[in-house]
Order: sequence, then structure tokens, then C-alpha cells
Amino acid sequence: MSARRGTKHAGRGRAAPGPRRGRGRLVVAAALVAFVGIGSAVIYRRSAGIARARELRALSSERAQLVAERAALESAVRAAAGRGPIAGAAEQRLGMRVPADTQVVLLARATSPAPAAP
Repeated sequence: MSARRGTKHAGRGRAAPGPRRGRGRLVVAAALVAFVGIGSAVIYRRSAGIARARELRALSSERAQLVAERAALESAVRAAAGRGPIAGAAEQRLGMRVPADTQVVLLARATSPAPAAP
């Protein structure tokens, strides 16, 4: 009877040896590794996005400053290119003067005849 009992209960108490042993643990471990990997990728992308947003804000601010500087320089060029500053500099440095109206001679531009149509 003891021999029978041993054969009857031989496979019930323990898990069967083979590929199914520990399979649940592997699935849970793989799921945890996948979760940590995906979470790390999301955190990395968010961090990179925040860094890019900061960089864009800095570049936008720099661009606005450069546009304002350009407008100021264009205004300074227009002011310096006016007749007043140029006439003053020409009188002082070059000894030139503005001619009187009687000294100015206006020349008419010669117009060339239009070519005849064939």
C-alpha cells in the first residue's frame, strides 16, 4: 500500500519540472521592465521638450531685441542721411556752401525717340 500511495501523490505536491516553472514571474518582470523603460522614455522626451521650449523663448527674446536694434539703426541712418547733417559736415570739413538760387542751372533731360514698331 505504501508503494501505491507514493505513486498516487508523486505529481500533486510540486510543480511539474519544465518550461512552465517561473513563467508568471518572468511575465511580471518583463512588464515591470517595459513600464520602467516607457516611463523613462516619456520623462526624457518631456525634459528635452522643456529644454527646447526654454531655448525657443531665449531665441525669440533675442530676435525681438535684434529687431528693435535694427529699427533704431535704420532711424539713425535716415536722420544722418538728411540734408541738415550732410550740409553742415560739407561746410565744415570740405569748405562747401549751398549755392544761391541764381547760381543753380536746371538742365532738361534729353528724351530719346521711342523705337518704331515693326
